[in-house]
Amino acid sequence: MKNHLMPDLYILPKIKKLHEKPIRRGRFNPVNDKELTESVRIHSQRLAELSRNLLEMHFSYKVKEKPSRQYWEKRVADFERYAGAGMEYYSQAHSIICLVDEKESQMFLLGMSKMRQLSVSLVKTMKEVAANPSIMDSRDRQQSRWSKDVKDRLVQQSDTCLRHEKEMNRTFREFYEKGLGGTAKG
Repeated sequence: MKNHLMPDLYILPKIKKLHEKPIRRGRFNPVNDKELTESVRIHSQRLAELSRNLLEMHFSYKVKEKPSRQYWEKRVADFERYAGAGMEYYSQAHSIICLVDEKESQMFLLGMSKMRQLSVSLVKTMKEVAANPSIMDSRDRQQSRWSKDVKDRLVQQSDTCLRHEKEMNRTFREFYEKGLGGTAKG
């Protein structure tokens, strides 16, 4: 299953070649093209490193019906680590966008803020499940309305996080292709 917090991998080799291409920048940016290109190249190297780290985590948003406290505690810890690395990745992407287009960087920053809020909500719900793992026991025919609501909320929040990460990746890919003169095609 594709890791959707990751950028599209076809972009990474193109990022390494940024120093060879002129960058179209917004009219607000006072630095010369050579300084801008070098700055983007440095940020891009860090972005590629963070991308590799995220790939190694292999996190999936798929909700599994496992009524084990240990499973859910590990799942919470894994997601917190993954979400932190993802925010670091998006912070580097934001730095690159900010160098080229201030207005677009502000919109990307709003997306990062929403990502953080969604992650916090998902962690809170996952911790509820970890405290009451029987919520995830599909064999339990006597589940309370509260248990069903928590389970439904977990699925809904996982899906929302996944969709938002896809949107963030799409936004960065479009920026890259437009703002940095990328030639990669999906």
